[in-house]
Amino acid sequence: MVDINPFLAFPDQEGDVAVPCSYTSLPDEAQSEEIPASRSKLMKGFLIFFSGILMLGLLMVFVSDQGSKTPSSLSSSVMALVSTSTSPARINPISRGVPEGVPEKAFHMFPDNAVPYPWSNAQLSWQRTAFHFQPERSWMSDPDGPIFYKGWYHFFYQYNPDNPVWGNNTWGHTVSRDLIHWLYLPLALAADQWYDMQGVFSGSATCLPDGRIMMLYTGVTKEMVEMLSLAYPADLSDPLLVEWVKYPGNPILSAPPGVSPTEFRDASTGWYVSNGTWRIAIGAKYNTTGIAMVYETKDFKSFKLLEELLHAVPDTGLWECVDLYPVSTTGEKGLETSVNGPKVKHVLKASIDEQQRDYYAIGTYDLGTNKWTPDNPEEDVGIGLRYDWGKYYASKTFYDPKKQRRVVWAWTKELDSEVADREKGWANVQTIPRTVLLDQKTGTNVLLWPVEEVESLRLSSKEFSKVKAGAGSVVPLDVGTATQLDIIAEFEIDKEALEGTIEADMGYNCTTSGGAAERGVLGPFGLLVSATENLSEQTPVYFYIAKGTDGNFKTFFCLDESRSSKASDVSKQVKGFTVPVLDGEKFTMRLLVDHSIVESFAQGGRSCITSRVYPTEAIYGAAKLFLFNNATGASITASLKIWEMNSAFIQPFHR
Repeated sequence: MVDINPFLAFPDQEGDVAVPCSYTSLPDEAQSEEIPASRSKLMKGFLIFFSGILMLGLLMVFVSDQGSKTPSSLSSSVMALVSTSTSPARINPISRGVPEGVPEKAFHMFPDNAVPYPWSNAQLSWQRTAFHFQPERSWMSDPDGPIFYKGWYHFFYQYNPDNPVWGNNTWGHTVSRDLIHWLYLPLALAADQWYDMQGVFSGSATCLPDGRIMMLYTGVTKEMVEMLSLAYPADLSDPLLVEWVKYPGNPILSAPPGVSPTEFRDASTGWYVSNGTWRIAIGAKYNTTGIAMVYETKDFKSFKLLEELLHAVPDTGLWECVDLYPVSTTGEKGLETSVNGPKVKHVLKASIDEQQRDYYAIGTYDLGTNKWTPDNPEEDVGIGLRYDWGKYYASKTFYDPKKQRRVVWAWTKELDSEVADREKGWANVQTIPRTVLLDQKTGTNVLLWPVEEVESLRLSSKEFSKVKAGAGSVVPLDVGTATQLDIIAEFEIDKEALEGTIEADMGYNCTTSGGAAERGVLGPFGLLVSATENLSEQTPVYFYIAKGTDGNFKTFFCLDESRSSKASDVSKQVKGFTVPVLDGEKFTMRLLVDHSIVESFAQGGRSCITSRVYPTEAIYGAAKLFLFNNATGASITASLKIWEMNSAFIQPFHR
């Protein structure tokens, strides 16, 4: 543990940014000006999707029951999309959920007949992370509404306070001075109103110029109808924002006619337009086409659906947790969400529900037409780039005014069995927050990089300079216990071998390959983390260089879980994708190893892979680190700096 508790006093240090506190509570109206229609929550695969006519019928019945007015109609462009779509509506099977008291672990990659591994208490205790955020116990998932307020970073998250399985969704709340050390606060939002009785789901915060904070979230009724609702702090003079109030006029928004009640969700952070008008984006789906629609508001109580869709991509499925934000084409600082104009691009990101993956694309947002256009249609949202090629989902960014940066949060799932989750009493972890910048060297991707504050946990370090590894070799790196590490490594490959390679290796792909055991002339090479002395358990993180038939080289950045654990009821896959390596650049990677999570970053964050690993033997003092080169025709030279990492303070707060 660190020696000094950074939470002994409220923030008043130089450099802290104060937010105006001229706060006026919203009026206690009986209902909002925009009265909602029916809305049903998918609940992560909980319900059978209704067919179009039955769906609209249910919508009309509920509207009638509530005495609501019909919300804004879909635009002509949306209706055209619906009428011209030839793809049949996707019917999802009923999945396990709250009634059965189990999480949504539909991603099982281990055999259904796998024998549960007999984990010991010591093994399960080792799996808990030391410097990644996770609650004291129970299930956690989507990040929600991160903001910086009066010297404190506020982070909210989907939370089941009762069990280490999905269900009983509430909003957990935690605060930090540095995004690394955290204080648990009381629950911010609980399922206690008719419009959110079945759960308080994902949402976003918008900080207004007068100091008010508008938190929009999705609530689900007892009848499984999903609606958008508003909450705000009870006392803006409290830097910790402990108490939150739900707007008396809730719910404020529901799906427009023609949108499935189970496919309309997750309001984004608002961006300012003009004349006091703000816009938010909401994800949805038409048949198999993923879309983002935009609503305008002046008071965050009544909303108007805009005529044009923000964007749509066929056959990408339901979009949720949509995010739209600007990035600078020339600067090294993040941009506030409302910034637009010259030297600005906009990132559009969607979490694809059917795949449980976060995709993004870079493009241009036209404020006048309300349309976002990708720079490269071949790498559009849902078919191109991902924030992370591992388990990384439901990400949400926020602008940090203290350090003028944009920061992204995401959660990573457990890949073990539900039985193991119940035994250890918790499930899921938040990744280390990452800064987001446009890669100005390529112009075609963003750079995701751990926030600089994580470096404050670095303890003793070891350096290895120009270590040579011949083809087919493994080199031990003596760093002591290898359970909590920050590793920076760079590799140079034998130029003669690189230039002399004749054979094409055009069919290589991380996910379909044989992992680190599949040998080529120029790879794989990299590091073995969470490994035993005899390598019976190991998690390789590596580069693989493939030569195409056109003579050009393509570099892959991969992570191989296939030998990460001897347990059979653990998901073990090979993950990764290509990463740009420009002329004159060395091959570089950074790894954050924290017990059961490994976060990997290649080429300064151009490609990232988050993995969960569950070794049975490579734990505590038995966890080792190795350099390896499994290429058949090239040697490598590696230089590394490796820090042992301290544990972070993550504990309850007491006034």
